[in-house]
Amino acid sequence: MKIRRTLRTILLSALLAAGNSAFAQINFNIQIGPPAPLYEAVPAMTPGYVWAPGYWAWHGDRHVWVRGRSIYQRVGYRWEPDVWEQRSTGYYRNPGRWAREDGPGRGQGYGNDKSAKVKKDKKDKKDKKNDG
Repeated sequence: MKIRRTLRTILLSALLAAGNSAFAQINFNIQIGPPAPLYEAVPAMTPGYVWAPGYWAWHGDRHVWVRGRSIYQRVGYRWEPDVWEQRSTGYYRNPGRWAREDGPGRGQGYGNDKSAKVKKDKKDKKDKKNDG
């Protein structure tokens, strides 16, 4: 009975240790800044999709351009594109991500942009009734 319990404890510990490694993140330092973004014509989007613009990725010893693509829209979120950030030790790429529409972001988002919607004032409707 003790052997079975010991083996179960060891197995469970090994599984937990292996599971945590899936959340590991690899960071490396790049001394060369990315080139300027390339211009890409944004195609007409199918309803339910948004445009994820292209970006420069690091591949071995150089930057390579990854073309933009259409991605499935997440309701209540906006797509924030990949961004290179310069820090004191080099350049770091922050991959594109979905950000809540009402939450803080990194800048220009693609998708459900509530800032583009304009609410009409109720006063305007009342003024029209009085004018006519």
